[in-house]
Amino acid sequence: MLYFFKFKNYVWNKFVSWLTYESPNHITPLTSFERLRYELRPGDVVLVEGRSNVAEIIKSITQSMWTHSFIYIGRLHDIDDPMLRDYIQKYRHCNPNEQLIIEAVLGQGIIISPIENYEGEHLRICRPRGITRKDSQTVIEYTIKHLGTDYNIRQIMDLARFMFPYWFLPKRWRSTLFEHNAGRATKTVCSTMMAEAFAKVRFPIIPVIHQDKKGRLRMIRSNSKLITPRDFDHSPYFDVIKYPILDFDELGIYRKLPWDQTGVHCNAFGDSFYSHPDEAAQLTPIQSSDTIKHNSIDQAKDEPASDEDIANNDEKIINKATN
Repeated sequence: MLYFFKFKNYVWNKFVSWLTYESPNHITPLTSFERLRYELRPGDVVLVEGRSNVAEIIKSITQSMWTHSFIYIGRLHDIDDPMLRDYIQKYRHCNPNEQLIIEAVLGQGIIISPIENYEGEHLRICRPRGITRKDSQTVIEYTIKHLGTDYNIRQIMDLARFMFPYWFLPKRWRSTLFEHNAGRATKTVCSTMMAEAFAKVRFPIIPVIHQDKKGRLRMIRSNSKLITPRDFDHSPYFDVIKYPILDFDELGIYRKLPWDQTGVHCNAFGDSFYSHPDEAAQLTPIQSSDTIKHNSIDQAKDEPASDEDIANNDEKIINKATN
């Protein structure tokens, strides 16, 4: 019997290692990590486009690029309750200025980590709109008190079965996502933990709207076990905040981005093709900032700047720089 359990644990550990294996990230991230981490607020939900094998499974199940999510709790001094600050120290001896997140990780359970672990990844901030500081602290408290809880891989399998048509599977294989388990849960996944945390303060994510015969509306809480990372992105109650690695704030500045001018199209990294030469010839040439300002003024006249005007403007800029 002892050898059986050892063999079972060995197989399970190998399976978990395969699920959590991440392919090397050779793609330049779309997100400016420095801007993102300085703009984060305690209580923000951050979505991650994962690269592991389990992330690919979640992508297939949810039909979304967002495969993981975590909650940003800020630095230690951002947490109002001193007892919670001491509780965090039991799980991580961190610098007081370290920016911390709480996440559920397969093979590790619910852990506390620094935000720097996700530098170089594709991230997106989902900020609960209008939430009070008190309620935000309650959400953070709920997640902190769940540190050490195991990751529930069974729930991922249940979610996959739930999304299949019932006629496709025998009744005995149907999802157990609606089964009620009394007492404190001993296992969870990332999005379920955060859905339950926001439910504590009655903050909606993707609620069910019910309208009675008199036209009165009532919001009904969704099943937390069915919440996936993409739901925070789709929720009308969360503001999606993006910090692209190449950003533009002024009118027409996108014309200065380092676009390829050869007509190359990409399906993915390393999978590219060239468009027809006639299509490439019709691409708008990259213009200088001085030209953009002139074009924004001429926009009302519907008279785009000619190539000669562009060349003259560029020459003026060069002359100003040399003088």
